[in-house]
Amino acid sequence: SVGHPLLAVAASQIRQQMESVFVTVGTTSFDQLIQEMSSERTARILQDLGYRKLILQIGRGSFEPKPLLGSDFTREVYRFKDSIADDIQNSALVISHAGAGSCLETLEAGKPLIVVINEKLMNNHQLELAKQLHLEGHLVYCTCSTLSETLQKLDFRSLKPFPPGHPERFSAFLDNVLGFQ
Repeated sequence: SVGHPLLAVAASQIRQQMESVFVTVGTTSFDQLIQEMSSERTARILQDLGYRKLILQIGRGSFEPKPLLGSDFTREVYRFKDSIADDIQNSALVISHAGAGSCLETLEAGKPLIVVINEKLMNNHQLELAKQLHLEGHLVYCTCSTLSETLQKLDFRSLKPFPPGHPERFSAFLDNVLGFQ
């Protein structure tokens, strides 16, 4: 059946959003996360879950996977953009390092978020942040070694929306988690 052209475009955009996963490491490097997300095993898991596109923002990492353009699955790779807001908005799932800025931007956009802890970082305040936001029901967190399992068990229905538009509350929350208050 041939519908109105605008309806076809809208349906295509909705389908693209439902099928897209965005991975961000911010301005840092997190090669272990990028390697895990670039593996054939993870690509199969994502495809089994209905995702068709993976966008990797790799920051300063030394591991740079090749873009992939397949009929069933595509992978885009870039280091930096002025803003990742569109990539977040156009994705059905965001997988991020535990940087406060990346977490806040994703949660305020209302997107499901998996935070992957970089276990190689010392004095890991990021872990404290992820744990607290997980306890409050806003995100799921894991490590690179448990990411595949986390993806397979993920249930978005258990996540609670993050109250948007109150950066001062997030700042106070961070201060509390990091022991500044």
